[in-house]
Amino acid sequence: MSTCVFVQLRCRPGTTYQVAEAIVQREIHSELYSTSGDFDLMLKLYIPNGEDVGKFINEQLVAGIDGIERSLTTLTFKAF
Repeated sequence: MSTCVFVQLRCRPGTTYQVAEAIVQREIHSELYSTSGDFDLMLKLYIPNGEDVGKFINEQLVAGIDGIERSLTTLTFKAF
């Protein structure tokens, strides 16, 4: 069973659409939303079994996409 996480992203001003397009092209997300508030984007993704969550997010998302200033990852534990 894979691990479901939600990642919120703050983008540099003027780069939100480019960041969203880069995420879409990587095909690693389940859902991707534009949001209001402190963060610009929120995505839901499933981390493959055996993968380190932090390393996966850093390598596949944060470090590899220009325009991301900050991220906030929320791990999920149980669906009710």
